[in-house]
Amino acid sequence: MRGQRRNLAAPANQGTARSSMAKLYFYYSSMNAGKSTALLQASYNYRERGMNTLLLTPAIDDRYGEGVVTSRIGLQSEASIIDPSEDIYDKVGALHEAEAIHCVLVDEAQFLSHEQVLQLARVCDYLDIPVLAYGLRTDFLGEPFEGSKYLLALSDNLKEIKAICYCGSKATMVVRQDEHGKVITAGVSIEVGGNERYVSMCRKHYFEAIAAVES
Repeated sequence: MRGQRRNLAAPANQGTARSSMAKLYFYYSSMNAGKSTALLQASYNYRERGMNTLLLTPAIDDRYGEGVVTSRIGLQSEASIIDPSEDIYDKVGALHEAEAIHCVLVDEAQFLSHEQVLQLARVCDYLDIPVLAYGLRTDFLGEPFEGSKYLLALSDNLKEIKAICYCGSKATMVVRQDEHGKVITAGVSIEVGGNERYVSMCRKHYFEAIAAVES
């Protein structure tokens, strides 16, 4: 229901929150900023110190195959798939019982639902596991993705990963192109693609590109 306040109370059978130091981090950017590279580096840093990480990726993002996080520079790692209706808190809790998890890392976090973002917060608050989520802030229409909107609202720490526009300025927006390189200004928010479909731009050149199509 629109405007309905979501419940952040303790999950069933969990009692009250621990005195937790675990935090929810959201690393956001436009396309081609190196989000997946940063995620894989963070996971490597944990594992190098003998700690166990859990990599999660939404089922919708299958550009490089299912259950894998892949960076543009060729790094990759296996990941556990998140289905759209899956309870991430329950998933992490079950895996944590089998083997201690020291950090949860989420790729393409913009595709999460509002409820799943709340579940990530509960992972921090009730399982005392830090969560590092990486994703786009806005779609090709300049509108926030659902997952990103609530990560921006609920995260303990927000960190921008910078991308560069063709003019050299910081890129904060993304345009979608068709197979001929023409800018698209209408369509569904979620359509998975890479460099052949999306181009990162600064705000000025994003709106200039949109205006050129609509004029």
